[in-house]
Amino acid sequence: MIKMHKGACLCGAVSFQVEGDLPPPDACHCTQCRKQSGHFFASTDVPRAALTILGEERVTWFRSSAMVRRGFCSVCGSALFWDPPAKDWIGVAMGAFEEPTNTRLRIHIFVAEKGDYYDITDGLPQNQR
Repeated sequence: MIKMHKGACLCGAVSFQVEGDLPPPDACHCTQCRKQSGHFFASTDVPRAALTILGEERVTWFRSSAMVRRGFCSVCGSALFWDPPAKDWIGVAMGAFEEPTNTRLRIHIFVAEKGDYYDITDGLPQNQR
C-alpha cells in the first residue's frame, strides 16, 4: 500500500497530498523564511511528481529571489511551499501536514541569520548557511 500524506492551509482552500514517505525536514532560520512564517520555516523536500495540489488556483506565488518562489494560500495567507522551479523537488511546509508525518527534523540551516529571541538546543546539526 502506497503511503499518502495529506495537508492543507488554515482555511482549507488549498490542500495537497504527497505520495510516499516524507524525507526528513530542515528548519531554515534565514531572514526571508523568518519574515514569511513569523519564526523559522520547517519544510520537507518532496519530488514534484509525488505532490498533488488541490485548489492550486488559490495559490499565490511570490518570487523571493531569482531562483526561488514561495507559495501562499490567497485566501488565508498560509505559507505552504518553497519552490526552486529549476529543481525536480519542492519544499512543503511541515506545519501544514496532517499528523502523523512519520519523519523528524534532521538539520537547522542558515543559523547565522536566526532571530536573537530564541536558542537552538535540540542537538541537531546546524549549518551557518
